[in-house]
Formats: sequence, C-alpha cells, structure tokens
Amino acid sequence: MNKNPTKTDFDVIQIGYGPVSKVSALLLEKLGWSVGIFERWGEVYPLPRAVCIDHEIYRMLHAAGLGKIVNQVTQPAPAYRWFNKDWKELLKIDWPQGSVSGTCEVRFIHQPSFEKELDLEVRNRNQIHVYFEHECIQIQQFSDHVLVEVKDIISGETKTYSAKYLLGVDGANSLVRESQNISRTDLGFEADWLVVDYTLNENLTAKDLGLVECGQYCNPERPTTIVPGGTIDGRENRRWEFMRLPHETREEMLQEDKVHALLGNWIKPEQGHLVRHALYTFRSLITDIWVNERIILAGDAAHVMPPFMGQGMCAGLRDVWNLSWKLHKVLSHQAAPEFLKTYELERKPHVTEVIKLSMFLGSIICMPDQDQAQKRDAAFLSDHPPQLQPFPHLTSGLLAQDDQGKPLYGAGMLSPHGMVRFQRRTGRLDRFTDCNKFKLLIDQSIDLTGFDAYLTSLIQQLDIQIIPVAPKEHALDHQFTDTQGQILSFMNSLSVHALLVRPDHYVFGTAKNKQELSCILSQLKEQIAQFDCQLELIA
Repeated sequence: MNKNPTKTDFDVIQIGYGPVSKVSALLLEKLGWSVGIFERWGEVYPLPRAVCIDHEIYRMLHAAGLGKIVNQVTQPAPAYRWFNKDWKELLKIDWPQGSVSGTCEVRFIHQPSFEKELDLEVRNRNQIHVYFEHECIQIQQFSDHVLVEVKDIISGETKTYSAKYLLGVDGANSLVRESQNISRTDLGFEADWLVVDYTLNENLTAKDLGLVECGQYCNPERPTTIVPGGTIDGRENRRWEFMRLPHETREEMLQEDKVHALLGNWIKPEQGHLVRHALYTFRSLITDIWVNERIILAGDAAHVMPPFMGQGMCAGLRDVWNLSWKLHKVLSHQAAPEFLKTYELERKPHVTEVIKLSMFLGSIICMPDQDQAQKRDAAFLSDHPPQLQPFPHLTSGLLAQDDQGKPLYGAGMLSPHGMVRFQRRTGRLDRFTDCNKFKLLIDQSIDLTGFDAYLTSLIQQLDIQIIPVAPKEHALDHQFTDTQGQILSFMNSLSVHALLVRPDHYVFGTAKNKQELSCILSQLKEQIAQFDCQLELIA
C-alpha cells in the first residue's frame, strides 16, 4: 500500500449521468466516498428508454435506501405473454407468481420519473458533485490515481480533475472505453426496431383499448412488442416496438406518418400523446476488458443486449451493486486493488448468459419469414415446447469452491429475502441488516452457543452479521421470524441449514452443519486474504 497516496479531488470520478451512474454515485456516497460526475449534456435525459426492473434490482434499491423512490415510480408487472400471428399463446412468463426476493418477478417503471427522483436525491448528497455540459477529452492513469481532462462546452475552458478511480458509465458509445482502445465481442444478434412511446389520455387505459397487458406479437408480417411504460401523473404510458422489415429503410421508419400507420388500430392519435419515436439497432456486445487498473466500465459501456428480457438497465445496476462494496473495501484499505478483478470475473460471464437468454427470446419474435414462423409455432404449440433456461447465477469469483475451482453447492445463487419480524418490528429483512457486511443466515438446527473458539474467531475477524431465522410458530425474541417463509423454504429446498451471504445478496456458500460452516468460513477468510491489505491470517 502506498504510504503517501496522492491527494485527489474525488475518490471516484464517473463519466456519464444515466440511471446506472446516478445509482452508483448514491451507493458510493452512502459508503462515505466523494464522487465527481461529468456529463456532456445539459440536463437529465427526459425521454423513456428502459421500462422495467426485476426483483433483484427492486431489492437492491430498497437496501440502498432508495425504496421510497422505487415504490413511487414502479408498478407490479402482469404476465409476459408471447403470441403467434393468430394470437395463440406460444410462451408465458409468469412474472406475478413471485420470486426468491419475496416480491413479484418484475415491475414496470417510468424511467424519466425514476431518473428525476434519483437526480433530486443526488443533489441532496453533499459528497456528490455533478458537472453538466462538461465533456471528457483525455484520461491518464497512474499507480495511485487517475487524471481526467474535461472541457466546459459552454465556455470552452478545460480543466483537469483527479480521483482514485474512474468509472465509465457513458453508454454504448463509451468514450472511456474507446480512450483505452478496449475491444468488444459481438455475440451475433442485430436487428433494427422502431421504439414508440405513447401517453394515453386521462382516464383511458390499455384495457379500454383492448391491448394485451404485456406481450410480444410474433407475427412475421410485423413482429411487435406491446408493454406498459409506467405511469406519469396518473396517466398510462405504453410502449410499442416494431421490427424493421428487410424491404424498409431506416429513414422510412422514422417518418411520423409511418409511426401512425404502424400503430394502426392499436391506438389513434386522438387517444393520447406521442411522446417519442426512435429507431434502435438491437445488438449483443460484450466489452473484452472491464477493469483496466484504475479505469472501470459498467452498464452499456460494458455490455449491450437485445431488450426482450427487459434486462438492459437491470444489468447495469447489477454491475454497480457488485462494484460498490468492493470499491469500498479497496478505498478503505480493507483489500488491495486486485480485489476489483473479481468484479469482471463475476459480472462478465453472468451478463453474457443474460444476453444469450435475450437473444433466444429475440430469435422467437425476430422472424419475418412465414415458413420459419410456422415451424416455430409448431414447436412451441407441441407437447414438448422449447424451454427457457433459468436465470443465471454467479459461476466464478468470490465464491466457495471445490478443488477444481467450481462453485460449491448453492454458491453463486441469489439469496432469499422477504418480510421478517424482529424484536417486535416487522419489515423487509434488509431493513434489519448491514448491507456492507457478509451475513450468516442459520436456522434453528445450528446452535450458536455451540460454536468453538476457531469458528467464533472466524466470524469476528470477518465481521459477519449473524441472522438466526425461525418459523412463525417457534420464534424467540432474538431470532428473525420468517413471516413469508421465504428464507427457510429456500434452505429446505437445498437441504442446508446455513447460508453465508455476500453484501450484494449472493450466496458465498452453504452448510448443513458446523463442520461445513467452518469450511466455508475458512474459504472466505483465505480468498479475502489474497487481497487483504492489513489483516493477518488466523494462525
């Protein structure tokens, strides 16, 4: 560790000010770090893009203290249904059925409202400084800091700022990524789609218009997406996406007459307000290097995916949730800078699998050929239709592993969450826990009083918060009553009695007894020690 580190203007500089950047800054500021944000545009982008978040991101935002915001700008999603040309159901994803996080699977969101509330929260934080109309023009990095030269677009003046780390969250055309000559791998999906957002008239609903609540119309004559887009001032927003067919030009798709022609009988101009229409090229790209010493990429700067799983913004928020607690450990000298390599090691394969799932869904709808569509329909309407792969877990990084480096049973899964009762108060589990610590969830079969000196020492040194979980009928005051049954049913499904959970809610490892618990705690100690700046291993 450098005994005389360079004094910097900020702990972290972020280039770009989209939703991923806003949440990243709020996470880092909450952990005590100063953040400087440079955005080339003059205001928060006012138009909708992303339309949903999943249960993991909903939980993350609550754990980060942003629950009031996310509750205000989201609504639970209906089932996601896919239809063929004749409106026969090909596929149904039952989002309302619930999730491991104790909430519905997906919530729809009005992104401009979300970003507006995040921006207000950012402005209330003393250690976050946002510079609008400031364009990054040069980046230099050194052994213990980064220099960023920015240009004030209004005055033309340039100035250099310093930080310990630089985070590039500046979108798919990332200047930060390009400045480092970092390449991207194309996974092979590309299609042009016209995205149309419409705000319905007051007191008019999608049901009134006879619209499917949330679905894909897999009609080869015009593949179409029809989904909610959140609400604003009590009025529904709706999103249509139309695939550009081979005989149509990009310029043609952008004509407003073309937009209304495509909307056709879905909605008439007098029934609402056309908010915007834009042509997007949906692609599948993975950035090859995410962590270049003190320069880190996240969000669309690190990955681009088709929208058919609604995971674009979610993936970016998942990036900074993974990264923030690791940056905290590095900045506070609890871990060496090499610890940040686990960010790329974990997130890159995870998001790659999410992109592949999105590509699979995209292949179902992006099918303008009639013969191919008939074969697809026959497959999905058969007795043995194609099945979606489950949502991926972490497969590498800071996880309990076997001798071959593969995750042990349950390691890498997203941990369960739900409502609990603790000391006569009822709330979400994360309300009662420290989101910066590892947590040990144990059921009643593991007796805390029977921990030996070594196990107790491990827990103390690793600063692990112990969460004793009990069913409603047998809970004591010092225990967390599993009122939803989410946590204990998760343990039962794996036939384990302990979950060691990381700050980002992923399971480091599971245990059936104290002996296995001792093993996974020892693994955590050894893995963190690889990056430890100051703590000594237990003798």
